[in-house]
Amino acid sequence: MMENNSSTEQTVRLLKRVATLSGIVALILSVMIGINYIQIKRVDPLNTHAIIILQEQLKSSPGDKVLQQELRELDLLARKAFFISRWQIRTGGYILLISLLIVIICIKWIEWIQPKIPPRPKQARDRFWEFRQTNQRWIIYTGIFLVLGSLALAFLTYKEIGKTLQEQTDSKELSGRTPGSADQKNPTGDRLNSDPSNSDQPLDELNSSLTISSDSTSVQQPFPVNSILQDTGKSNAIPPGQSYPSRTEILSNSATFRGPDGDGVVSGKNFPVNWNGITGENILWKAQFRLPGYNSPIVWNDRVFLSGASSTKREVYCFDATTGGFLWLTDVSAVPGTPTTVPTVDRETGMAASTLTTDGQRVYAIFATGDLVALDMDGKLVWAKNLGLPKNHYGHASSLIMYRDLVIVQWDQSQGASVKAFNGETGELVWNTPRDVRVSWSSPLLVNTGKRLELILVADPCVAAYHPATGKELWKIDCIFGEIGASAAYANGMLFATNEYAKTVAIRLGDTPQIPWETTDYMSDIPSPVANDKYLFLVTSYGVIVCYDAKTGKEYWIKELENNTYASPVLVDDRVYLMDKTGVMHIFKADKVFTSVSEPVLGEGSVCTPAFAGGKIYIRGDQNLYCIGK
Repeated sequence: MMENNSSTEQTVRLLKRVATLSGIVALILSVMIGINYIQIKRVDPLNTHAIIILQEQLKSSPGDKVLQQELRELDLLARKAFFISRWQIRTGGYILLISLLIVIICIKWIEWIQPKIPPRPKQARDRFWEFRQTNQRWIIYTGIFLVLGSLALAFLTYKEIGKTLQEQTDSKELSGRTPGSADQKNPTGDRLNSDPSNSDQPLDELNSSLTISSDSTSVQQPFPVNSILQDTGKSNAIPPGQSYPSRTEILSNSATFRGPDGDGVVSGKNFPVNWNGITGENILWKAQFRLPGYNSPIVWNDRVFLSGASSTKREVYCFDATTGGFLWLTDVSAVPGTPTTVPTVDRETGMAASTLTTDGQRVYAIFATGDLVALDMDGKLVWAKNLGLPKNHYGHASSLIMYRDLVIVQWDQSQGASVKAFNGETGELVWNTPRDVRVSWSSPLLVNTGKRLELILVADPCVAAYHPATGKELWKIDCIFGEIGASAAYANGMLFATNEYAKTVAIRLGDTPQIPWETTDYMSDIPSPVANDKYLFLVTSYGVIVCYDAKTGKEYWIKELENNTYASPVLVDDRVYLMDKTGVMHIFKADKVFTSVSEPVLGEGSVCTPAFAGGKIYIRGDQNLYCIGK
């Protein structure tokens, strides 16, 4: 009996110590979060006093290269600290919540194992225990109130930092901008709709205001609208006996996000390196689209496809790849099973972030509502279905990819994560493989290892490969974590995955995949890397390019751009094309020494990865779709 009492007392002492330490941690974090919130409200972390002084000095001496370099370095440090601050606030909130739970668990555990205090005969004793219990309750209530208030401040601070970041990245970051700055006006005419998310503008007004430019000749052309409710017939343009395109056809087009295989490598050559969207140099045509979207264009033979969406409408667009003529628009807002509740999405994701795909017979699109649709090449609906409301706090953004006649969807949500394949002709679910991963925004790619084709997906905590025909998991390596937005890169037997605040990891594929090297120096949260047999090129969203030795991980060079970058780099022959947010394309040699080829300007901002096909480059700007050729 004495041993049991002694053991209980030891357990109680231990629990009290754990509760006390957790309470102290919670108290310290609460104070720090409160102080941090006050500082964020008082001081703009991206416009420090030092940066403002340098900007003023640069206005007086715009040609001072040393001053420009100091400003770039200081701005880069501020942005790195900015992103780290967001991560610290989020992590601090989690630790604070965990500390509170530990305190509560310890208190309840003590109450459960400690003998109940027997009633005291004397009134003074009764009053003593009554007052003691009351005081304990008030202390606990005060602590809970303090912690919950700090959690609220952590949330508000995180949102405030995100708001400030968006405002800063949407505006000019430095005083000396390039001619392709996103805040320049369109020199050829007014924007189609000053508020792209506003879908209440009458269609007749849009038709009469739409101007499509081809070879410097502007013509008025209406939107031909195909309604999803009016036509549900199958396409009669499918060639009999042909279920999917040949490898030659795939390589000569750009049928998915980041090129033929989704890895950012283009097989064609003779693409232009000089153009100017302001003067019209090498701009073959440009055309407007109605609703906003952050998906990249895809190209199949003589047609270019993209999508747009608002909170009330979802549309797919088709343009003539040669002339820029607007061929059709299909409204796909009324998909059966679409949830009545519109998902809450981040403004940098939107309702149409996923790039489309095509097999040359049909074009496929997916939206943040979970709507998956297939249209024939004339814009007529073939099939449509809703996959469920995505459980995704930024909005669904993974792009589609084709394997033969299968449409593959990376469905990495916070609940029910999986990868799915649908029959392209019928929409029938062919296979569905559950995934034990957290929510992600990366897109799949197909890899030919020499022995087999592998479907590669990246999401916290792993990089995994699947058989594209069956969905069977081939291998998985737990090597990455966090909110992953960048897709993987592949070249010559080496696979590369990266994520900000985690690491960049190289995986040598084979019967037993292995990790030959990894690094934590520079990682990407949005742009996907690209690689060839010698080099890996990685780009951060705050505008830093890094070149690594693909085999060893040796760092060859670092290049800091003046602007943020959301688009992914594309490897074309011996050059890399990288579009920054202001619309400047940075073209440089794929070599161990940085060599700039050119920096042509679009004339408007862009966050979308360009498509390359037939010697032409197709770029989705904030307002227009461009075709660039020699």
